[in-house]
Amino acid sequence: MRVLILLAALFTATSYAGDPVDFTLPDIKGKSVSLSDFRGKWVIVNYWATWCPPCLEEIPDLVDLYDNNRDSLVVLGINHEEVNTEYLAEFVDSHMISYPVLRSEPVPVTALGPILGLPTTYIISPAGESVARQEGPVTRKDIEKYIARKKDQVAQQ
Repeated sequence: MRVLILLAALFTATSYAGDPVDFTLPDIKGKSVSLSDFRGKWVIVNYWATWCPPCLEEIPDLVDLYDNNRDSLVVLGINHEEVNTEYLAEFVDSHMISYPVLRSEPVPVTALGPILGLPTTYIISPAGESVARQEGPVTRKDIEKYIARKKDQVAQQ
């Protein structure tokens, strides 16, 4: 019975392509940040944790992606673990993470959909639609290729 309830929750909470998605979470200074604040830009939502080796490996690529595309793209790092704010702020500073880092309870289903493992990354279109999900590490190159392909598809329509 619990499995059926969990499956129902997963399917209910998962956003569908074409439906704008939104959530609001606090950043490491306590300020509320909403996904909709970034409409008009591609948003890379990366769920991660400080203890996760693949998460740590992808941070430099995500920093590079964000720093070199700020006019058209934003990366939101969502810390998906129970850790105190002071530790998280020191971690962000020591790893030179320049993109916004938000805090979230480690729940199995988020406003964007399931988090079955870390890292998990969602790509949100400028219209606010969830268009892709990747469980496991991502690279700057892969994200840029994906966005370029999506832009080409839109241009051909």
